[in-house]
Amino acid sequence: MDFETVMQELEELGKERIKKTYIRNGAKEPLFGVATGAMKPLAKKIKNNQPLAEQLYATGNYDAMYFAGIIADPMIMTEADFERWIDTAYFYMLSDYVVAVTLAETDIAQAVADKWIASGEELKMSAGWSCYCWLLGNRPDSEFSASKLASMLDQVENMIHDSPNRTKSAMNNFIYTVAISYVPLHEKAVDTAKSVGAVEIKKDEKKSSILLASDNIQKELDRGGVGFKRKYVRC
Repeated sequence: MDFETVMQELEELGKERIKKTYIRNGAKEPLFGVATGAMKPLAKKIKNNQPLAEQLYATGNYDAMYFAGIIADPMIMTEADFERWIDTAYFYMLSDYVVAVTLAETDIAQAVADKWIASGEELKMSAGWSCYCWLLGNRPDSEFSASKLASMLDQVENMIHDSPNRTKSAMNNFIYTVAISYVPLHEKAVDTAKSVGAVEIKKDEKKSSILLASDNIQKELDRGGVGFKRKYVRC
């Protein structure tokens, strides 16, 4: 299936209601408003196709960029490829749910995520923390350094309240994910969540939202969800 055909099919799948929702969350024109679930049949036909994924991602069309992440071949993507993708990921749905997710299926995931976390740039930092969330929720505990993750929890505790909004959100999710998906540091993550407390996400012209990792952790504990690992990262 070629580029023009895929763009046409995505356009036909678009819904005005979904488009408006995406725009409210930060997406910009051009976009069609395609529900992620509606992309799955098309993705099954194409499977992994990195050249096509690159063409789609380069359009700047949100739906095409999202679909690019679904059909990308992460194992042949280089660090330079991911840097190029993150540089044009203009809002969190791209940085955290396309680029970070795709990166999480590679062998270079932690190394690249570490650089992004240290970058000082909101969406790069958000993508870096989010990548660790995707990794922890999928890979065996043995693939991670407990001392490194413990240090990262300390970093979150010290920096979360002074970080940009999207980074705050990803850091908060990191605390939760360590508590639920990385058993060796469950207790430390629970203590970190209590210490951090409420995290305020300020919104332009809207009431601030409050994130509370400890509440979400407790809900998962009540369901017996500690140790959760998902089978696949990408949909």
